[in-house]
Amino acid sequence: MTFTTRIPRRNVLKGMGMAATASLVPGAFRPLYAASVAPITIVINQSPWFESFRRTVEAYEAETGNKVELDVNPFAGSLEKQRNSVRASAGQYDILIMNSGWFAEMYAGGFVEAITDIDPGFQLDPEIYTLGDTIYYDAANKTMTKAGKLMSMPVSPLIPMLYYRGDLYQEAGLSAPKTFAELEANAKKFHNPPGMYGIVQRGARGPHTVAYDFYPYLYGFGGGIFKDQSTGDYSVTLNSDQGREALDYYVRLAKEAGHPKTAASDQAEVIQAMVTGHTAHIMMVIAAWSQMDDPNKSAIVDKVEWAPTPSVEGLTTSPGLGHWLAGISRNVPDDRKRAAVEFLRWFQTKAAQLETAKAGGIPVNAAVYKEPIADERRYRWMKPLAEALPHAVNIYQFPEASEVISVLELGLNRAVAGEITTVDALNGMSDEIEKIMAGHSYKTGKLDPLK
Repeated sequence: MTFTTRIPRRNVLKGMGMAATASLVPGAFRPLYAASVAPITIVINQSPWFESFRRTVEAYEAETGNKVELDVNPFAGSLEKQRNSVRASAGQYDILIMNSGWFAEMYAGGFVEAITDIDPGFQLDPEIYTLGDTIYYDAANKTMTKAGKLMSMPVSPLIPMLYYRGDLYQEAGLSAPKTFAELEANAKKFHNPPGMYGIVQRGARGPHTVAYDFYPYLYGFGGGIFKDQSTGDYSVTLNSDQGREALDYYVRLAKEAGHPKTAASDQAEVIQAMVTGHTAHIMMVIAAWSQMDDPNKSAIVDKVEWAPTPSVEGLTTSPGLGHWLAGISRNVPDDRKRAAVEFLRWFQTKAAQLETAKAGGIPVNAAVYKEPIADERRYRWMKPLAEALPHAVNIYQFPEASEVISVLELGLNRAVAGEITTVDALNGMSDEIEKIMAGHSYKTGKLDPLK
């Protein structure tokens, strides 16, 4: 169900005059923020990190006295509302919380206005993760690069991480795997079905399911989908030798050390396998971290550790970005645009992001990962995440990404299910993707088919 939630204003500061200076973090420095700006509405999806965002917004309201309304929807519902709003003569939503699957569409369509066009004096905090420079857009060259304008602010820097059973590793005298060879060996060591699986992977077909889980393998083996998106070369390289190694490995891991129903496993099943103590490893988006230590959900409280996703020897971890960005809608009144900028100016600060972390969210400001909180047992995921984030890969830079994702979802699911060979899957997906890109007039091509 789609519903609208108005954030309650609790402990709103009184007598602020033209600016609010109080802080919810004792001793923390805050620059002056504008008070009495127009109320704003944010359209957002219901997700594991929503509660932390809601609590952060509450902190903003309490600190500044400014009003924020959250329009909360399921994943697909949020996208539909955003598309309808930005195409209307007058937009309903001031801030759009955009997923990695569709912010390129919003940029290229001219639906969001550059933050620095609204406020030329706006300065991005130097500690903010730019997440593959996806917060920038160069309209002339249709690329995401720092040479472009600042279009958005990171909200949730989601990437997949390796979750592993630290207690089992300690008993076996093992250290966190850095290479795929080490991961495979360790997964087979712990594999003892049906009570314990070496690893549980996503294989189900969905809106962005098995494809998202395959990206760390594909890029970790040195492969990719396109030759060079940054220069506009969309020649399809999915069916390279590296792509074949990656998919062969993914399928082999599922067969020899994974769940027998990998092809039907979605995110909920993968998380459930871990929290019930039935798998030694999962590779899952970091947003699920809090469930591991929740005594109401987990039978393995304090037993899970985190590490960057593995890669082949000689390459670095290459997790695929599945992040969320906040963009300001172009078709709303100027006073609401300025109010939206004020929220983002506050949201990016270390103190605000520390509140996000304490609320269970994933901070977008690198300075938070250097704070004492990162040494606390509860936040043991923070340092591995900080190690991995600079290596995150932006998978798609073009607005028609959903069409490519659909091809990958079907082909990868069929390969995992054993309906077709990995070679046929890769060749078939490459052919279809090349046709999609050519149909949209991108510079493209494809490799010779794998034999």
